[in-house]
Amino acid sequence: MLKTSLSLALLLSLSLACSSESEKITIGTEGHYHPYNFINEDGEVAGFERELGNELCRRTRLECDWVTNDWDSIIANLNGGNYDAIMAGMSITDEREELIDFSQPYVPPSPSVYLALAGSGDEAANGKVAVQEATVQADYLSESGASMVEYKLAEGPITAVLNGDADATFVDSGLAHDKIAETGGKLAIVGPAVSLDRGIGVGLRQDNGDLKDKFDRAIDAIKQDGFLNDLIEEWFGPDADTF
Repeated sequence: MLKTSLSLALLLSLSLACSSESEKITIGTEGHYHPYNFINEDGEVAGFERELGNELCRRTRLECDWVTNDWDSIIANLNGGNYDAIMAGMSITDEREELIDFSQPYVPPSPSVYLALAGSGDEAANGKVAVQEATVQADYLSESGASMVEYKLAEGPITAVLNGDADATFVDSGLAHDKIAETGGKLAIVGPAVSLDRGIGVGLRQDNGDLKDKFDRAIDAIKQDGFLNDLIEEWFGPDADTF
């Protein structure tokens, strides 16, 4: 009887230990979209989304690893099973929802804006516009018939404007304000602002409803307790759009 009791106690202990283990998932990001995500001096993923993702994982008791992936194949490799979620400044759009699911937004809808050299004037928005490929901004310019040139990474269009290879770039407003500060005011917003999305969310495979529910609940919690708004203001400044 004693051996039986000890065996049952051991099995119960092992069962509890297993049930308390965190689920392991991998989050894919680009690593070239400051301040959303970037690679720091230690070669690690950093930025607003890394800090946010770590908090979401803590609250959902998920053990999360981070990997980087080129932007133009980031959705394909999510659906291919290379990682479980995307946190890469990805706008929620109807077109993308045909391919993947999204959590509720963790960044509110904000307009896309044109950036040009300071003093250029609004006419720069009607000139040659540089843009990152496979973005909502690139889709919009393509449909509008604007004169544009595409770059693989988000830094490409910024560099093109600074070097005089393009009249303007068309980017998310959060990135725009970051680049204005980073360049010491060499860049300025010109022309009209355009609303293109429904905010930024976690990208998920369409067959992973359980993980979507976990992220949705965690995002709702950090909205309610103020953590998310504080983090947005920390990374994007006190004038950033919040929830």
